[in-house]
Amino acid sequence: MKLVFPNGEHPQALLATGVNRIGSAPDCTVVLDRPGIVPVHCEIHQSGIGVNLQVPADGGVVLVNDKPVREMIALRVGDSINIGGIIARVAAADAPRAVAPTGTTGSFSPVDEDSGATRMRAAVPKFILRGVSGPVFGKMYPITGLTVIGRAPECTIPVAVDEISRRHVEIKPVADGVSVEDLGSANGSYVNGQRVQKGFMKAGDELRLDAVRFMLIAPGQEVAATRKIEPAHAGGVAKGGKANVVGIVVIVVVIAAVAVWFAMQH
Repeated sequence: MKLVFPNGEHPQALLATGVNRIGSAPDCTVVLDRPGIVPVHCEIHQSGIGVNLQVPADGGVVLVNDKPVREMIALRVGDSINIGGIIARVAAADAPRAVAPTGTTGSFSPVDEDSGATRMRAAVPKFILRGVSGPVFGKMYPITGLTVIGRAPECTIPVAVDEISRRHVEIKPVADGVSVEDLGSANGSYVNGQRVQKGFMKAGDELRLDAVRFMLIAPGQEVAATRKIEPAHAGGVAKGGKANVVGIVVIVVVIAAVAVWFAMQH
């Protein structure tokens, strides 16, 4: 996919696989050096299964289709993104145009680009690494495939910390979590405080690379709510209470009747 800026604030920007940062910082993928744009205003993550947008903890105000972005959301072609007052639209990357075969004469009809299939919204990733310390604090990294964390800029998740090796650790999603493999780092990789060469993480576990820590989370996973009273049980309580009140009324009536009869006899 690509971003198109209809008002000309930036040329069309083709989104690369991985993290595309948008902001005023000179090392961003899309540099918007305008008032109201913070160094890393937002991030667009592109992978083989879709494109998602998130606003980091120190990011700026972003609206998608006029709605504020408060958590990671999926993007699709045609979406409008308001980045601190600058409008960008999500467009499909240019596909090769059909060319008339050599030597043909007359008009040539290109293939209709609309196949008639309904475009599906990209799925939210099953797992996300959330930074909880150091330079990654508050940042979210969707884990949609093989992911390498390290100091090298070409890593999937680059972390510019001297104590982290250039290619420190490799993680990838599996059925119910992510596998972890240390890539021969100098200072080791730790899952929940235990150093591992090969390990496994599930939602809620912590990955530590020297002093840099991440937590694995599963989007949409909710903390179990306090169990409510079952309707049948609640109804039973209500019926029981009503029965008790009726019983008390009957007893009072009986006592009153006995008292009246006793007075009449005397």
